[in-house]
Amino acid sequence: MTLAVVRSRGLSGMTAPEVTVEVHLANGLPSFTLVGLPDTEVREARERVRAALQNSRFDFPTRRITVNLGPADLPKESGRFDLPIALGILAASGQLPGGALDAFEFAGELSLSGALRPVRGALAMAYAVTRSASPRAPRGFVVPRDSADEAALAGGLPVHPARTLVEVVRHLRAAAGEDDGVAIPVHAAPARPAPPRYADLIDVKGQTAARRALEIAAAGGHSVLLVGPPGTGKSMLAQRFAGILPPMSTDEALESAAVLSLVGQFSPQRWAARPCRAPHHTASAVALVGGGSPPMPGEISLAHHGVLFLDELPEFERRVLEALRQPIEAGTVTISRAARQVDFPARFQLIAAMNPCPCGHLGHRTIACRCTPDQVARYQDRVSGPLLDRIDLRVEMASFTEAELGRLPDGEPTRAVAARVREAFERALRRQGTPNDRLDGCGLQAACTVEGEARSLLHAATVRLGWSMRAYHRVLRVARTIADLAGTADVGARHVAEAIQYRRALRAR
Repeated sequence: MTLAVVRSRGLSGMTAPEVTVEVHLANGLPSFTLVGLPDTEVREARERVRAALQNSRFDFPTRRITVNLGPADLPKESGRFDLPIALGILAASGQLPGGALDAFEFAGELSLSGALRPVRGALAMAYAVTRSASPRAPRGFVVPRDSADEAALAGGLPVHPARTLVEVVRHLRAAAGEDDGVAIPVHAAPARPAPPRYADLIDVKGQTAARRALEIAAAGGHSVLLVGPPGTGKSMLAQRFAGILPPMSTDEALESAAVLSLVGQFSPQRWAARPCRAPHHTASAVALVGGGSPPMPGEISLAHHGVLFLDELPEFERRVLEALRQPIEAGTVTISRAARQVDFPARFQLIAAMNPCPCGHLGHRTIACRCTPDQVARYQDRVSGPLLDRIDLRVEMASFTEAELGRLPDGEPTRAVAARVREAFERALRRQGTPNDRLDGCGLQAACTVEGEARSLLHAATVRLGWSMRAYHRVLRVARTIADLAGTADVGARHVAEAIQYRRALRAR
């Protein structure tokens, strides 16, 4: 047989389209040609595959070899196609039974010795395969041993881990019924690690308003802006926020892990742990939102189902912050390039922190602010009104002296706060099937009806403060969450009043 067909998987955003690796041997001067939009890493597979076959004691055919990676309009990147190309050459040259190839898909990078190296995106590929619309039972998935734990977490897909090219060939010979074959057993999913541990809120003394705001945010999926002088505990609170979030569901854990797998940052030991991303304020728009060639997820996608903490918010470039406006609303981000367009999930909770002024001491109890009103205004204007409009809770942090901190009791532990959050979160899911922050117009009208004093209070605040309809609806969602935490079915005036307090403007001089 001079033609062999091997199945593999590419990566295009969160999807993993099937890639058909076709290998044809023809007479003529010896050559090795790769077609089908391969990038540099894929084109270099020619030398890796040649050396791996020879060092594994296989014959490398001295013929004209043409490898086509289809579909032709899908860019192919990384070394994951080394293994299917090598197997296609062996099958086309008669060294491997080609009939056994149809029952499997392959992905793996080859070393020159024939050993298999792990590939980036193993879980993302397996996750996409198990959730494809095809009614056909999934083929077996042969991957490097070091990528097997990742791929097996997707479930519903027989994963076969291999250490070398020789092991894969023996497995295929066993599948074809040949006597010298040795089958590779299906890899069992690794044991789920213990629940993740986070820093405890008990370490935070005082800051009652900020702790309350974080509890509301965790219960309803809202975003928070913490404003206060340096050293008041803004970063400390943000680092403990993930610990009070409801536990991740299996689907959420898989989605989060699949995104991290795209950039090689997932570890099975971090299974079901809320991702917490804290990019530096010098990060570019591409680093934050995603991009590049091929398009890769940015920090907002790597924080999917987790926390994105932006410290020193006004220090970020204005255009970088403006890029957050659409993902905060939509929960997804679309990266468009001339030849490609990919979608990445970006359902994150934004926790932002900033000083009230350039020197940081505006409102400090013992240190005088030395900034002029114009300097304060310019500093605060670095965060645009449309972005602030999308942040549900804005909290001013109080400053304490050393003596005052010493007299304050320990804060409430994370365990107690998380229990209240989980109860309120589950109450919202039972009522409407989604967290309060994701309620659309019709869902908000059904779940959050305000009457009498509550309606009058909300109307008066909207008129007096000049709120947009977005702000109006966001206050309603926050009030709904406050009512859930209180265990009440109706949204009352006290819930609306507390929600209004969190829409306060930044302190001016």
